[in-house]
Amino acid sequence: MGLGYEYASSILLCPEDSSSILGFDDGEGEEQDSHGEAQRRDLCQSPDQKSGFCGGILMDFTLQSEDCVVELVERESQHRPQGDYAGRLLRGQLDMVARSAAIDRIQKVHAHHNFGPLTAYLSINYLDRFLSSYELPQGQAWMTQLLSVACLALAAKVEETEVPLSLELQVGDANHVFEARTVHRMELLVLGTLKWRMQAPTPFSFIGYFLHKFSDGNLPDSLLISSSVDLILGTVREIGFLEYRPSEIAAAVALSVLKDTQILDLDQALACCIHVNKERVLKCHRVMQEMTPMKNRTHRNTSPSISAVPKSPVGVLDAACLSDESDDLAAVESHGSCLLRSSPAAKKRKLNRPSTS
Repeated sequence: MGLGYEYASSILLCPEDSSSILGFDDGEGEEQDSHGEAQRRDLCQSPDQKSGFCGGILMDFTLQSEDCVVELVERESQHRPQGDYAGRLLRGQLDMVARSAAIDRIQKVHAHHNFGPLTAYLSINYLDRFLSSYELPQGQAWMTQLLSVACLALAAKVEETEVPLSLELQVGDANHVFEARTVHRMELLVLGTLKWRMQAPTPFSFIGYFLHKFSDGNLPDSLLISSSVDLILGTVREIGFLEYRPSEIAAAVALSVLKDTQILDLDQALACCIHVNKERVLKCHRVMQEMTPMKNRTHRNTSPSISAVPKSPVGVLDAACLSDESDDLAAVESHGSCLLRSSPAAKKRKLNRPSTS
């Protein structure tokens, strides 16, 4: 059931005030927004986010049990894009260029703040699920930018131990700088559209299990894990991988990295895939072999330019409404300089911990 018109309007509408960037006088808004964001970060953090991926190496590796893998496989479908999302993108029914631009922004800010790989994957998972359920008006590049900021902010609050302020998630060549409260309202819209299902199973949830299975019960070393992380992150941009479940992608990644380091009998390895469709895993593996590694790709030619807009628009949200029959998100534009802060210290998080929601 979709959000009602009145609810969507209430969470998105805000008064226009040009007295300061955030709509407060004498720095009051900055102080209140910082305090509010600190409270949100505290609510979103969980104790088990204190160990895991650190500095590019998985320090605390834990294998998923068979029961846990079964549960995660059963929950996958609840955290995937709706309908024929990949087909709609390929047919031009959805804006493929806008999606690519949003992913570019997420990856740039993700790298700037040295976030973990799961944060990047979750951000794009939220983005794709939202775009599959909520059609943004075409020709509004700023709206896609706002969505990318909100998705990354939500993923960081779920996964990271330290979360920058909303303004700090708008680094780089952003054409707009949105107020913190505007980002928060977009976060609420994303949360509602995704039915608050934010603990999505990802390929990281399964990769350890399949590496262990395909290696005759041997624990994977840091090189295998690092290669797996790189390959998983290399799939997020490719539309062709949207049709595969996270478990299928993880199994295909495990086959790929193990095949590069040791003699691997594909038939024997696939016989271990009791929780996934073997044919789909093999097909995904073939697609993966044809994929150019992300580290050898340049996004300079594929990154779309943002449509020409004023560099300093006055912050205003004219209207926003969402109903069961018609979904229209109205404009939010704000002016001001982007606050930059140095990247936080390397953080630890667990890539393959079981999700609870």
